[in-house]
Amino acid sequence: MIHRPASSRRHFLQQSGLLLGAASVAGLPSFPASATAAVLPAPGMPAPSFVHTNGIQLALYQQGEGVPIVFCHGFPELAYSWRNQIGAFAAAGYKAIVPDQRGYGLSDRPSEINDYAAVNLVDDLAGLLDALEIDKAVFCGHDWGGGIAWMMPRYHPDRVLGVIGVNTPAFHPQHPRKPNDLIIRSDRYYTLTFQPPGVAEAVLEKDVRRTFEFFLRRGGMWNVDRFRAYPEDSPVRRLDLLTLVAQGNFEGELILQPNELEYFVRTFEATGFTGGLNWYRAAAAGTARTDLVWDIDVPCLYIGAEHDVVLPPSSADGMENYIADFERHTVADCGHWTQQEQPAEFNRVALDWLDRKFPAS
Repeated sequence: MIHRPASSRRHFLQQSGLLLGAASVAGLPSFPASATAAVLPAPGMPAPSFVHTNGIQLALYQQGEGVPIVFCHGFPELAYSWRNQIGAFAAAGYKAIVPDQRGYGLSDRPSEINDYAAVNLVDDLAGLLDALEIDKAVFCGHDWGGGIAWMMPRYHPDRVLGVIGVNTPAFHPQHPRKPNDLIIRSDRYYTLTFQPPGVAEAVLEKDVRRTFEFFLRRGGMWNVDRFRAYPEDSPVRRLDLLTLVAQGNFEGELILQPNELEYFVRTFEATGFTGGLNWYRAAAAGTARTDLVWDIDVPCLYIGAEHDVVLPPSSADGMENYIADFERHTVADCGHWTQQEQPAEFNRVALDWLDRKFPAS
């Protein structure tokens, strides 16, 4: 582990109330007062611990020693989305740190949309490192977690060893992406229908099992070739996810075993989806700091998936223009949920890169 000595930054965080310490628990936890008692620890993972950071309490799972890797999940996911990584990375000589992020699972779920602005999401992770007395870490993020992982070296460059972005590329205001020609934009595009408070919740929470049976799939409409074959005015090509969930479009196959599906369902039945949806709402309402340096000067790896219809591998084109040490890899025969769909291949690629850039001690 890379330990962080007492420093002016730590003193500042303590004085400002952003760092309140860490609390570990053995076995089943004594749940924080703000957590829903019905939310259980993730099965098959180490017992969770809780840290106070940036004014909230985060639950996290830890395993291993060595160079720290912070795994950041996306929507609608949990720390449990990294269940196939935590043990493998620990066994390879790394310290795996896997939080339920703000708004999810066992972690706190603040009520205000602005609580989910990017500055709060990155500050959560910087404060997590302080609570664990870690100076720097590699940040590995998928989907929304990838977006936050790419923002860490921009907001907190002195806390980042490297970045692994999974499906989500690093965006840059001076380097616009090519449009995704698979998706026909309309007012029914999912990020737009997620904006009005309560609207998406009414659909997603009506039958949480059906919601996850729709989302966490591979093949069918989640295959690029099949997706392209749909009519341009269809809910599929418009990525009108709320309509598709309501219709119960279950093409393809689940990527989850029955017990894995059960954990996602039970957790979101207890927490609802508002916390995760507020990430979208805050992103639409807010703006990034104007003083950010957007070029990234730490080693970075982008892992894309051949059949991701939302974030195709081509969305990473041009990242080498603003990341000096940049590598990329595309996982074949894989859709959006890369580390869950193809865990062995994901682990192989990520650990090979880590072994070359940050060899386990």
